[in-house]
Amino acid sequence: MRISLRRILAAACMLVTGGSFATGVSAQRAVVPGTGSEIIGVADDFEDPSWKYIPRDPKSTEDIDENQRGPMGRTSNGRWYEGIKRGHPDVVKRVETPAGGLPNSEGALLLRSKFTGLPGRPSGKMHQDDFVANVQYRLKRKLSISEVPSVTTRVFLPPVDQWENRSGPHFGFRLALETTAMVDKEVGIGIFKRTKKEMGNEVYWPGMFIEFENKEQTKKESDFAYLRIRSNRRGGDFRGPQITTTGWWTLGMSVTPDGMVHYYAAPGVDDLTEEDYITSQFPYDYRAERFRTFFYNICSADDGRRWSTSFIVDDPKVFVLRPSGKIATREQTSTTR
Repeated sequence: MRISLRRILAAACMLVTGGSFATGVSAQRAVVPGTGSEIIGVADDFEDPSWKYIPRDPKSTEDIDENQRGPMGRTSNGRWYEGIKRGHPDVVKRVETPAGGLPNSEGALLLRSKFTGLPGRPSGKMHQDDFVANVQYRLKRKLSISEVPSVTTRVFLPPVDQWENRSGPHFGFRLALETTAMVDKEVGIGIFKRTKKEMGNEVYWPGMFIEFENKEQTKKESDFAYLRIRSNRRGGDFRGPQITTTGWWTLGMSVTPDGMVHYYAAPGVDDLTEEDYITSQFPYDYRAERFRTFFYNICSADDGRRWSTSFIVDDPKVFVLRPSGKIATREQTSTTR
């Protein structure tokens, strides 16, 4: 039943959103995230009891007031850092792995926020915090898309009655990709400064959001949650599969040498398969050339009262199908450690 249902959901998603499967002259076959070899020394399994995040508050809010508020927060193992654009979640804490998690997993990571905007100054508008994996700097290079990179993660969704009482995005799992495109560049100085368009490096952040429709706000009979995909060729988000159960989910994204991003998700902690396929897209009509890293978003109402939904993540991994250069890898064999 799971196979036929997932195929129906994926096909329906394509018809509704105008997305395209990875077929045709310019598209390559989608690659299941987790295919190939795991890169050693990046991402995390949160098994070390001494794992610690050093926040270095107040956090950065460059997206709101252009204030970076350095130095940025870091983990003691050097594998994560505060997002310079939006700052880190208010709570970043290693916790015991919830029931039903990966075999032999004893530690996972809790992410939660109240002030997702300016520190201590609630806005009453939805904002988000970032928690960024230190992939690019630990590798001392960006991954070429020709290496076919992919990322997987497990995410624990708490029971619905424990979610923040708000409709909108609650959690995001995203990539940081680069391409060559027309960008704005400032030239000149003082009153002679102007902006011109030229070809340059463009960073963009495709991903998946967990979207929640609260029944008290929608006036519907029940709460509703689904995956929202970022994005189609026009830069618009669109609705993906419905989330019909809480507990553990596995999410993944891969990027093929044609620059296309492929999205996968399934309930549970099993490795992803072709049956968990959602869609393939060229977000913003870009074709990816380089992979920087991945990161999580935590969203809240930023009203100074309500905490965000408490999401727990575990065992994120980065893979390459065709590794090149100096990079330590190991073959992926199973979900056990």
